[in-house]
Amino acid sequence: MCTGKCSRCIGIILFPLALCAIVSNILLYFPNGQVLQLSEITDLVWFFHGILGAGILAILPAFMMLGAGGAGCCANRCGMLLSVFLSLLGLAGGVYCVVFSSMALTGGPLCDTGDGEYIYPFRNNTLEYNYLFNQTTWSICKEPENIILWNIVLFSILLAIGAIEAVLCFIQVVNGLIGCICGTCMRKKTNILGM
Repeated sequence: MCTGKCSRCIGIILFPLALCAIVSNILLYFPNGQVLQLSEITDLVWFFHGILGAGILAILPAFMMLGAGGAGCCANRCGMLLSVFLSLLGLAGGVYCVVFSSMALTGGPLCDTGDGEYIYPFRNNTLEYNYLFNQTTWSICKEPENIILWNIVLFSILLAIGAIEAVLCFIQVVNGLIGCICGTCMRKKTNILGM
């Protein structure tokens, strides 16, 4: 496959992934569809790892990849080199999303345990007693309703999207370097007589 076509395919795949990451991050602000006070939202949501990391920082290289892969070929070496730099930015955004999603999954959600005070009941637990592996502990959170499942699903989606974007951007870094060093795709030679 031509480096330009590969670049174009990766760019096309990054757009829906970035959109899903942005939507997932926005949904984390409204647990179970409820509007909460700012102090009642899980703190790691405020790092915008889905909006900024796996969203905007993935869309930027996606646009460049589509341009670098224009017309089924590599366009030019400068375009491929620029796609390498933007892909590194996208790789950093994907890793950023993975790190903060992992931290949020490990620490658990901010919730009301029944006394009207919002706390993190699962932070500082060992993995042996972690809420992810012990569903019976989920009943400790009374409000917002289903907050644990809400956070697990959305942070897991963000974790997966961030990992996929990081891998795709890394592939584009390698692909872009090959396209920059080796040049554009081989084109069919035309016969001198036009036959």
